[in-house]
Amino acid sequence: MTEFDHFDPKLFKYLKDLKANNNRDWFKERKDRYEDDLRSPVLDFVRSMEEPLLKISPHFVASDKKSGGSLLRIYRDTRFGKDKTPYKTNAGIHFKHEDGKDVHAPGYYLHLDNNECFLGLGMWGPETKVLFKIRTAIVDDPNAYKKIINAKKFKDTFELGGSSLKRAPKGFDPEDPMIVELRRKSFIAIKNYSKKELTSKGFKKQLIADMRTGNAFVKFLCECIDIPF
Repeated sequence: MTEFDHFDPKLFKYLKDLKANNNRDWFKERKDRYEDDLRSPVLDFVRSMEEPLLKISPHFVASDKKSGGSLLRIYRDTRFGKDKTPYKTNAGIHFKHEDGKDVHAPGYYLHLDNNECFLGLGMWGPETKVLFKIRTAIVDDPNAYKKIINAKKFKDTFELGGSSLKRAPKGFDPEDPMIVELRRKSFIAIKNYSKKELTSKGFKKQLIADMRTGNAFVKFLCECIDIPF
């Protein structure tokens, strides 16, 4: 097998066709396309990331398991929403921390979609007690946190994303100079990519470099919740 370098445009063509035909009959009749154009190449990518990820941090996992691994399931949970289409029209790849049980744990996430592609790293939607630890760490040493998010290379590469509270979180001073950061409900840094970048030679090398640029941010979050980086 050739060492993975970049994604094939066929992956995005498959996602486009799935979006136009988001029903079980179409999916089942073309299951071979899902395997050949999406799952197999993504799992090749995941396997190729095992060694680079180990060098970034030995505590994040690249798992090529077909179920419960780094490739998130394509089946949507349709129980509670109005949208009953059965399949996701994106591919999500999550390299989560070995101590994490779900997508809310610290991790590195690659999103492949015809509308947007991005690398996200950090913690998305952590529970209240975890947010309290992160916010407390920022209050206790705001300069350490500011040094990370204001570092030139980090700022040139990433934007902090996710939703925020409208008011100060309970137990925190609304006048705190770091209130914008303290109101965050997620601590994630995002870098957008074009489909052309994802399907061009050298993409994986660029991705690894970008992940390394975010190391200090992820390390800070791990330390906040007392897990190793």
